[in-house]
Amino acid sequence: MLYNSIEKHLDSLKKAPNLLEYADTRATFSWETIRAELPRLAEGRGFNIAHAAVDCHAGGRLRDHVALQWLGSDDTSRTFTYGELRAESNRFANILADLGIGKGDTVCTLAGRIPELYIGALGVFKNTSIFCPLFSAFGPEPIFQRLSKGEAKLLLTTERLYRQKVSQLMDRLPALRYVLLVDVKEHPGGGPMSLPKLMEAASDVYTIPPTDPEDIALLHFTSGTTGMPKGALHAHSAALTHYMTGKYVMDFHPEDIFWCTADPGWVTGTSYGIIAPLLHGITNIVDEADFDAMRWCQILASRQVSVWYTAPTAIRRFMRLGIEPAQAVDLGHLRLIHSVGEPLNPEAVIWGIKALGLPIHDNWWQTETGGIMIANFPAMAIRPGSMGRPLPGIEAAIVQRLGDDRVRVVEEADVQGDLALRPGWPSMFRGYLHDEERYRKCFAGGWYLTGDLARRDADGYFWFVGRADDIIKTSGHMVGPFEVESALMEHPAVAEVGVIGKPDPLIGEIVKAFVALKPGRLPSDALRLELLGFARKKLGSAVAPKEIDFQQNIPKNKGGKIMRRLLKARELGLPEGDLSTLED
Repeated sequence: MLYNSIEKHLDSLKKAPNLLEYADTRATFSWETIRAELPRLAEGRGFNIAHAAVDCHAGGRLRDHVALQWLGSDDTSRTFTYGELRAESNRFANILADLGIGKGDTVCTLAGRIPELYIGALGVFKNTSIFCPLFSAFGPEPIFQRLSKGEAKLLLTTERLYRQKVSQLMDRLPALRYVLLVDVKEHPGGGPMSLPKLMEAASDVYTIPPTDPEDIALLHFTSGTTGMPKGALHAHSAALTHYMTGKYVMDFHPEDIFWCTADPGWVTGTSYGIIAPLLHGITNIVDEADFDAMRWCQILASRQVSVWYTAPTAIRRFMRLGIEPAQAVDLGHLRLIHSVGEPLNPEAVIWGIKALGLPIHDNWWQTETGGIMIANFPAMAIRPGSMGRPLPGIEAAIVQRLGDDRVRVVEEADVQGDLALRPGWPSMFRGYLHDEERYRKCFAGGWYLTGDLARRDADGYFWFVGRADDIIKTSGHMVGPFEVESALMEHPAVAEVGVIGKPDPLIGEIVKAFVALKPGRLPSDALRLELLGFARKKLGSAVAPKEIDFQQNIPKNKGGKIMRRLLKARELGLPEGDLSTLED
């Protein structure tokens, strides 16, 4: 049985949260106050992410404090203090400047979670170029699309990835002037250059040029269901959101050790795997290896992680494997767990209490928003399955479209509509690269329309319904896949669920569920009937699935999101589209 609400009491928390009174903080909040907490460049030269995240700490009492603890997949490790991170990122910025890579030029990275990626990102920010991370699992064509559309001038990658995925593209990428290889000691000739050799010769002193807070710093590509990927542009001022959400959602304190499991190829891995923890001057854990349940348990324990940010797919893997980390290792230092990427099913929130000793705090945001917008805060009661409540400085609403670029704000509680945000927060995307028309269509009636459907309850908690293009229309009802998935997840045999609408000539669509079972449970007609009945009892006949198929795994992308469009394409025999982000 699931809790309706998990109440929080200050005396039960391991540390007094930065945000104690939600209503009071929202009422008195101003972005100017946040701006005043972050250091600007000297002599009126503006604001630069890397200066605020690294250099200001390296020039003060945190110079010898550990900024980055890197854990290699081969069990090696490297540690970088803030002073060392300043020196290394200065060297990379000097390399860019010496090569003629300047302000507004796009620098892409194609690598796993290696130190050079993180150093490179900070060097790019310092040089006022644009940092664009690509996921290392991409195939040649998705890489080409992003390098070409982003007009990348320089690529940082490994020798293996270059030979396997990039070398054959070079004739099609006239804008790509340089390829730097992180793992070769000498320039190999024929085009690519050795990063270690360049770093050895580069100065560790660098003066960050004047940086307008509105200068573009980040380019994140986000895949649509069809067509070319969209390139969302973010400015240096996005760091205000990263800092504020680090303060109020992640609840960073000076002694914290933070681990964000996301790859920088996804926006979470950049916003919260690089920028937010460094802005707060804390220690940031980076693990190179792919998911391994016991390895993750050991990292949480041995590195004494206090704040952990992960994804529902990882949590569901623990659940599916039957592993309860709190029983395997000492999690005494862990005080907060956060999740993002796909809505967190209520069952997973409750599992956290049993298996981790703490509830899991879900939050919601998008590549386009640049940072967390809605969250379950440390001091606030958690309503399992809810996205939480809007951040200070963020105005969220449920709206209904009226046409002609007009919307109506829904004042009533528990009415489904479009989730909308009032534009103006610092990390809001500044455009889609080379696609002004698509950007314009994201706004109507003075609101940014997120493309997600949701509802807001009487207490101001928001509840995710589904992507607008995922909504199932069946017999006149509008059914959100997440609602059905969450209900089936409560059955003790179910590990994961994906739900789609399947065309039907009589009722429009029927609800169909694809179910992956927990270890020891085998598919059978009897279990299928049991699950159909279980869902019907919980959801009612109008919403419950009419069909259930068993699958060994539910397809997800590398960011942990269920790929419902892939389930639907396979069900209907349609082209599967871009599979470059499909989880292995």
